[in-house]
Amino acid sequence: MDVRIGIQNVTRELVLETDESVEDLSKQVADATANGTLLKLTDSKGRQLYVAGAGIAYVEFGGEKQRPVGFAQG
Repeated sequence: MDVRIGIQNVTRELVLETDESVEDLSKQVADATANGTLLKLTDSKGRQLYVAGAGIAYVEFGGEKQRPVGFAQG
């Protein structure tokens, strides 16, 4: 699933792909923003990303990417 995180006063957003569920990510984001702690995420390649909860402007969870099967007809 794709995750986009907007940071306050930063023009670019953080984008990563993770294997975690929406429920787990939602709970982690809610805890980090409510308590002002670090949000720790791990992407699908095993890289870790830390974001200060107090600086999070928004978080967008994208759906699973559906890969087309077969040939496109045109």
